[in-house]
Amino acid sequence: MDLVHLRSEWAPNVTRELLAGAVVALALIPEAIAFSIIAGVDPKVGLYASFCIAVVTAFAGGRPAMISAATGAMALLMVGLVKDHGVGYLFAATILTGVLQIVAGALRLGNLMRFVSRSVVTGFVNALAILIFLAQMPELIGQGTTVYLMTAVGLLIIYGLPYLSKAVPSPLVTIILLTAVSMYLGLGIHKVGDMGALPSELPWVALPQVPFTWETLQIILPVSLTLTMVGLLESLMTAAIVDEMTDTTSNKNRECAGQGAANIASGFLGGMAGCAMIGQSVINVSSGGRGRLSTLFSGVFLLFLIVVLGPYVAQIPMAALVAVMIMVSINTFQWKSFRTLVTHPKSSSFVMLGTVIVVVATHDLAKGVLFGVILSGLFFAHKVTKFFGIASSRDEATAVRTYKVTGQIFFATAEAFHSAFDFREEDLQGVVIDLSAAHFWDITSINALDRVVLKFRHHNIPVEVIGMNEATATMVERLGTHDKPGAALATPGH
Repeated sequence: MDLVHLRSEWAPNVTRELLAGAVVALALIPEAIAFSIIAGVDPKVGLYASFCIAVVTAFAGGRPAMISAATGAMALLMVGLVKDHGVGYLFAATILTGVLQIVAGALRLGNLMRFVSRSVVTGFVNALAILIFLAQMPELIGQGTTVYLMTAVGLLIIYGLPYLSKAVPSPLVTIILLTAVSMYLGLGIHKVGDMGALPSELPWVALPQVPFTWETLQIILPVSLTLTMVGLLESLMTAAIVDEMTDTTSNKNRECAGQGAANIASGFLGGMAGCAMIGQSVINVSSGGRGRLSTLFSGVFLLFLIVVLGPYVAQIPMAALVAVMIMVSINTFQWKSFRTLVTHPKSSSFVMLGTVIVVVATHDLAKGVLFGVILSGLFFAHKVTKFFGIASSRDEATAVRTYKVTGQIFFATAEAFHSAFDFREEDLQGVVIDLSAAHFWDITSINALDRVVLKFRHHNIPVEVIGMNEATATMVERLGTHDKPGAALATPGH
């Protein structure tokens, strides 16, 4: 790897990378504490996880500038395990999650992202933007005029400062200035320290305190499988979004393995499982982060903040961080999607809106994306069926009918393909099935072809299949039965 490539991947602009990482680290603290509370564990579990995952993914991940840490989506999946079995089983499940994610990377499951349509990605992004905004409401509603004023001033700095200077990320300036004002005036508003105690010692490597038995594996495996799926889904979706924001590409399979390595390290250091965070990633990119250095520094600086500068970090007013997260929500939301609702095909708009509704209603990203992917598949299958057709003509001199098949034959069109043939036509001496303008995709379509040919033969009508392209011919040779010796209908009456 040459020096130029190394610099472009790690630190295109060292100063911007460090400043962006600093903003992310400050914004990570309250979220990591909140996610720890959701999971029912000590705040240090989420904070150590965020430090560890950010550092490891900086080296092992496939998407530079993306931020991974403890997340709410993952924390929600841990509640039952922690409540029923304790935090030791959480650490064991986190390690197993990492192992499964590395296996997913080795199996190249990151390539499955190609099946997620643009409409699903847009819906995912918009839903997350809405959830990020709604998550700030408890820190605003009923908190008094001072909090409203501080938040408004924070937003004014965030959006106004770039018009004067872009030397320092405006969110970082907002956090520092509002913290200074709050401490100087002694404002009695909600602070980071009110959310939970910050740890004062470094994390240590240790084995999870659980019995290494088959019973333990039975307890943690279901949770780890769910964490693996949700973590990879959210990480790969976030990677795709950062790809678009930075106009670069990323290695999705490496990202799967990188997330796995990070979660293994997190489990051994007393942290919870995590994944990519779209909100923090947007903060990083918006603040100028483009390389791996910003991700690495966010993790290192986070640990420095909580262990060394904990008393000062505890004084950061939540209003300052709310202003930053509102900025993230605004910047994340795809505002042009309102305009495209009327210009895009109705099916695409329906998929996007459906994804948003399911994610916001359930607060479950996996369910929303799964719903969107299934809906996209159904719409696609319906669309493809419109390009399928069969025309026929009969040569009266020879009493041979030729069927000209056009389009894609797969599970959605296989039955229509079968139904298009007349098996009881009088005086028919032969049938030609011309597939030169058709393509067969799956075993269902090959089975339909077998049924058609064998049914004609059952009525003593010879059949000739012509024009198969190479891919279709290969599938027929491998999966078909009509051209094999002794082939016959399993149920001749059907």
